[in-house]
Amino acid sequence: MKCLLFIVFIGFVFSQSKKHSDYLETIEGSKLQIQMIYLLGGEFQMGSSPKKRGSKNDEHPNHRVFLSPFWIASYETTWEVYELFLNKVNQARKDGRGGVDLNIDGVSSATMPYVNYNQDGFPAINITQYAASQFCKWLTAKTGNYYRLPTEAEWEYACRSGSGDAFSFGDKSNNIDKYAWHKDNSGSVLQKVGLKNPNLYGIYDMHGNAAEWVLDSYDPTAYIERSMIVKNPIVLHKDLYPRVVRGGSYKDSAHMLRSSSRGFSSPSWKKRDPQVPKSLWWHTDAKHVGFRIVRPLQGPDKKHLNKYWVKPKKEY
Repeated sequence: MKCLLFIVFIGFVFSQSKKHSDYLETIEGSKLQIQMIYLLGGEFQMGSSPKKRGSKNDEHPNHRVFLSPFWIASYETTWEVYELFLNKVNQARKDGRGGVDLNIDGVSSATMPYVNYNQDGFPAINITQYAASQFCKWLTAKTGNYYRLPTEAEWEYACRSGSGDAFSFGDKSNNIDKYAWHKDNSGSVLQKVGLKNPNLYGIYDMHGNAAEWVLDSYDPTAYIERSMIVKNPIVLHKDLYPRVVRGGSYKDSAHMLRSSSRGFSSPSWKKRDPQVPKSLWWHTDAKHVGFRIVRPLQGPDKKHLNKYWVKPKKEY
């Protein structure tokens, strides 16, 4: 039986002239691959108009954003892939790696989760933004290609797949069951990745299933100051809370799965964490949160390599 991680979407891709290509990132020492979809970037309308039904104040106003090209994973990161980082059984690195030379043994290793939700083909959940970012750093060291979490703008661009509507498939949620797991069709449980239709860029589960970490800190008024077109925007604060998650989840109503809808983290996600200080790696009460990775076409220079990898911050 083929793992969903290996499925390649061969359908129509929405109006993208591709100089670069999609590719499969093979993780040395395993048979696992991550499918990366190339997105041309350019200008798009981010956020939502107050006239749009169901939109919230933190999505207003819609504004022009310009993005540089990047690749994004076609699936949310699954447990069998994340466990390669978690267990670090094989640190082998392939010949002919990418251009980033990073000490793989210097990447901090995650602790084991309190509760074992680990199931092949399911999104890795309960992890903190820091843990998701450290996976990206480990994968960078492993492959030599620079990986990180998406910015909020990159995530929304990828989700929309060329659409200015509330969802990637239109303004109404009538067809949402074809594209997303949500409160009314999930049975209140997480589902395997890739069981619903992809969007027009060939990306799965952007609406629903697991909500997804992005790099940005949450600022409900961030869009108000963007009166002119902004290039590659990102909001980074030092505070641990709140930070943005996107896409909604299997336990959210359909309107929370809109392309512009913004979620954010809370200390309540670690309410039952038995540790003092609380874990850097796990959210005991966030079974609905996972992540997917991106790779910018133009990676940072060596001096700025760590800028977009999340720094650890202890909680007491």
